[in-house]
Amino acid sequence: MAPKKKAGLQTVQKETDELERKVNALVQYFNTLGVSERAETSQRCSELQSTVTAILTTLQKLTKADEWAPVGDYDQRKRQEEERLRTLQTKLRALTVQPQDNSAEDEDDSEDEDSQEEHADFAQDDDDDDDDDEGDDRKSAQKSDVCYVVLSSFRGQEEGDLIVKKGAVVKILEKSDDGWWFAQDKEGNKGLVPKTYLKKMSPNERVAEIKNDDDEDEEDGDDDEDEVQEGESDPADRKPSTASNWDTVRQAVSEIDATDVLSAMGAIPPGFRPSTLSKLLEEGTSYRASHYIQPRLSQSELSFKDLQLDPDTGKVLARPARVCVNVILWSCRMIPPPGVGLRVLSRHVRLCAFNGTEVLSNVHTVRASYTPSSPKTWSFSPRVSSMLPSLLDGDCFFRCDSHSPDLGILFELGVTYIRNSTGERGDLSCGWAFLKLFDENGALIPLRTQELIVHGGTPYEGVVDTFHTSTKKGGSTGVLHQILMTRKLPKLIIRLRSPNTRTREQLSLLPDTLLGCMSTVPLLVLYRQLLADTLLLDRVTMQNADLICSSVLATFPKVLDQSDLMDAFRKSWVEQENNLKRSDKKDVAVLKKLFESVYMSSVFPLLFSAEMPDPLWANEDTEAQRARLIYSPTQKISLETMLSSNHKHQAFSIGQISYDLLTSAWN
Repeated sequence: MAPKKKAGLQTVQKETDELERKVNALVQYFNTLGVSERAETSQRCSELQSTVTAILTTLQKLTKADEWAPVGDYDQRKRQEEERLRTLQTKLRALTVQPQDNSAEDEDDSEDEDSQEEHADFAQDDDDDDDDDEGDDRKSAQKSDVCYVVLSSFRGQEEGDLIVKKGAVVKILEKSDDGWWFAQDKEGNKGLVPKTYLKKMSPNERVAEIKNDDDEDEEDGDDDEDEVQEGESDPADRKPSTASNWDTVRQAVSEIDATDVLSAMGAIPPGFRPSTLSKLLEEGTSYRASHYIQPRLSQSELSFKDLQLDPDTGKVLARPARVCVNVILWSCRMIPPPGVGLRVLSRHVRLCAFNGTEVLSNVHTVRASYTPSSPKTWSFSPRVSSMLPSLLDGDCFFRCDSHSPDLGILFELGVTYIRNSTGERGDLSCGWAFLKLFDENGALIPLRTQELIVHGGTPYEGVVDTFHTSTKKGGSTGVLHQILMTRKLPKLIIRLRSPNTRTREQLSLLPDTLLGCMSTVPLLVLYRQLLADTLLLDRVTMQNADLICSSVLATFPKVLDQSDLMDAFRKSWVEQENNLKRSDKKDVAVLKKLFESVYMSSVFPLLFSAEMPDPLWANEDTEAQRARLIYSPTQKISLETMLSSNHKHQAFSIGQISYDLLTSAWN
């Protein structure tokens, strides 16, 4: 007789359903008991916890090969069962902790004494945490009992969760390995909070918190004075006072998050967050293409790491990167739109190299288009009669030389909005998706069309699928039902492609790590060639670091960060290149001269014109005004019009014509 096949996913689902009924029955029974009688249920809780752990272990070991018949969307159904078991663990853990808290509260007959005891626990949290070795019958020996600051508002998703606001202070009663900690706020409410939302308070921070409470409530301030004295005499407080630093931290923590206000108004879905990648772009040029297009110095800082010349041809030496692929943004489906009260100025996708913990490249942005009749569907690369603007072009290149095993592409779907009532602008993340580029064996994944599920929250929170349509408990779990539910999930559709031979040769001349639009590659290659000629051939010695007189080298990175100027340069370049002979198009010397000539006669005058407003992201008025100056024949700025007395220039700066090697090159 053939050996009996072990239980599959459906068997685990049945066991989980039965276990869920038992846990819910125990919770109802627990609520009907008195405080003294609740301790008797601890043994039953322990038994159910052991059962949950056993089923969870069995589930984690299951694979598709263990199934008796094919199961549709196996990974998602397995993940849903794991979430159900985790929820049961959380409920049982809450029952285990609650009797201890209630019994401690019953030791006093007066409600006033109970509140004073709880308030005193807040003052003693660090002493209890530091004196774990003195373990006696005190409550601190059974619980962590430490105060934490809430970094981000948590609204609660399941029964037993504690709703907390950003900046609030909570006391941690129990810590668990699954990341959900049992906490109590100052009003006495108890529940579970994710540990990633919390930050431990130092003694100095607690002193500042108490002083703030003293200003708000005089009666509570009397109790807080005792806490201040305890904090000052705490032997763990060895460092000098950092009140000024804490003021800065406190201001950042207690600041009301705009997303909290919008979420309370019902203007955004729960999965929306402040944009992570937009904040990186606002911090300067560290995550912009202008930073990554510059050459990198070697470890000795006496030569360039990624910029060398081929001695035979005199061209930039090709450098193969670990990953060099063509990424085409195709569409986004079932993306929840913002609600009433917000006017969307831009829908876009930002992408970058990511290894799960840090951004490894520049952040590239592609704007999406949509139709009002289908607001949940985004599309890219619309068909236009003229040259497609690079901001709308979803045809991108991805080049990265990181050797991280978790290297992949992070996609953040975002919207830029303005509140109709206040005129406030902001950037929100509608969700994110991550595509890991290498499998467990270190091989590059197949280059094909990918449908990526869009998750709520941020990449640093983990998977927060709060606006996803998921299977309801007790509902149908058939294959057809799963297929229908999968179609309702927010998805990003992209296509990975291997560049052709000519494009691959051009990309190999670019920096080891860079993202950008495919249409700009020829211009980037010529800029790198000019850099190599100037830095490796024209310098007197390799140790010379004087300023280099070159307006093209000095200002082209600024143009690269302004997509409308880059489009104007590309348009002028294509027009001039089409007039060249076939032999001249292959001559690097001719192309370099044409590059400098077209650049200086087209975008360089615009870059330093006093009439040209500074670029503002998703500002319609500014974009329209810049477009009039760039493309209007009557207002077009050239070298001739710049010499006219009617033209206004920006104040001259040496940086307009000089390339600083020391500040441009980076390690």
